Amino acid sequence: MNPIKNEERLPMDYPKLRNIEIFPVQSQGRSMLCLRDPLNFAAEAVFIPYELLEIIRYFDGKHSILDIQVAYTRRHGGLLFSNNIRKLVSELDEKLFMDSERFQQQRAEVEASFKNALIRKATHAGTTYHANPEALRNQLNAFFAAPQGPGKPNFAMRDVTPQNPKTNKGSALKAVIAPHIDLRRGGACFAHTYKHVAEESDADLFVILGVNHFGGNGFFSLTRKDFATPLGLLETDTAFIDALAQNYGDDLFAGEFVHKQEHSIEFQVVFLHYLFGNQRPIKIAPILCSSFHEIIAQGVSPSEVKQVKTFIESLKKAIAESNQKICLIAGVDLSHVGGRFGDEGMLTTMLLNQIKSEDLQMLQTVEALEAEEFYHSIQQHNDRRRICGLPAIYTMLSVLDASEGKLSKYDQSVERETQSVVSYASMYFSG
Repeated sequence: MNPIKNEERLPMDYPKLRNIEIFPVQSQGRSMLCLRDPLNFAAEAVFIPYELLEIIRYFDGKHSILDIQVAYTRRHGGLLFSNNIRKLVSELDEKLFMDSERFQQQRAEVEASFKNALIRKATHAGTTYHANPEALRNQLNAFFAAPQGPGKPNFAMRDVTPQNPKTNKGSALKAVIAPHIDLRRGGACFAHTYKHVAEESDADLFVILGVNHFGGNGFFSLTRKDFATPLGLLETDTAFIDALAQNYGDDLFAGEFVHKQEHSIEFQVVFLHYLFGNQRPIKIAPILCSSFHEIIAQGVSPSEVKQVKTFIESLKKAIAESNQKICLIAGVDLSHVGGRFGDEGMLTTMLLNQIKSEDLQMLQTVEALEAEEFYHSIQQHNDRRRICGLPAIYTMLSVLDASEGKLSKYDQSVERETQSVVSYASMYFSG
C-alpha cells in the first residue's frame, strides 16, 4: 500500500498541536498539564491530566493515530483506543489548540482584522491590569507607594510644560530598562523605572524596544498603529517609524501581527500614559525584537549578522536625524528558570541566590554600557538562564549615547506551583 501523501492526510488522522505553551502544574493535589496560547487565539488555558503528555507528545503532524497507538503500547504495554485519541484531538481543536483548518480560518480572520485596524487595542486590560481608568490609576499609584516601591514621582523635578524653561537633570536621562512581567507581580519594579522617567525625562519621543515572545519574520518588527490604554490613546510617531523602515531597506512590517498580543510594549505604554497623559504630548516608536538564539547557536556576535547590524545602524540614523528629544525604553525580563521553562528539580534558595548572583554580574556589563560584553556573558553559558531581554537590551546598548548606567532595583518572581522563577530589573542611563 502506498503511503498517504501529506496533502491527503486528514488533521484527525495526523494530529498536530500548534506552537503553544505546555507546562506542568499542581491542581488540588493532582499533576496536570496547562496548555496556554500566547497569541490568544485560544482565549482560555486548558488543563489536562499529566499522563496525557504521553499522547500529545506525538501530536506533531508526522504521527498517525495508529502510530500513536503503537508507540503507547510499546511503552506501557496496554491498549489505547483510537476513539479516545480522536476525542482528545477534537476537544483541543474546539479550543483552537490544534493546527487545523478550523484554526487556520480563525487566524486568517483575526490577522485581517488587525491589519486593517488603525489602533492597537489594550489587549491585556482587565487581566494583568485594571480596565477601568480610575481603578487603573489607583493600581499604578499603589505600585509607587508600596513598601518596595520608590515613592510618588515628583514632577516638579523636570520641565513639565514649554512655559517652564528651567534647566534640570531631566535632559540627561537617555534610556531606562523596565520589566515586562505581569504588573501584578512586578509593579513595584516598574514604578522604580518610571519614577526616573517622570522626574528626569523631557523626551518628546519614547522609542520602546520590546521583546517578541512569539517568533515570526525577522529579528525586528514595527507597527504604525497608535496604542490604546484604558487611560486614553498614545500616538505612534509614524514619521520616525517610516524613516527607520526606509533606512533599513527591507520589510520591517512583515511580522507586524505579533504586536497584537505582545505585552512587553503594552505595559510600558500604560505607564507612559499614566505619567504624561495629562502633562504634555508625547509619542512612541514601538519596536519588537525577536530571539537571538539562532545567533548564539552560530557562535557569533549579533554585530556580525547583517540584519541586526543594519537595523542598529538604521535606528542610530533615525535617532540622529530626528529633531526630537528621545528616550529609549527596553521592556525586558531577565532569567527564566524552572519547571515552566523545561527545567527539572526543585527551586531551592541556593538556586535562587545563584540566579541572582549571575544576573547581577551580567547587569554590571549593562551598567558599563558594554553591548558585546553583555552578549558574551549570556553566550558563554549558551543562555542557560533564558534571558528573554537579550535582543532588546543589546539593541538599546548598541545605539545608546550615554555616559553611565545604574541599577535601581532587582527582583525575582517565584511561582511555587510550577517551581519556576522569572527575574527582572529597573535601570536608568544618563548622559
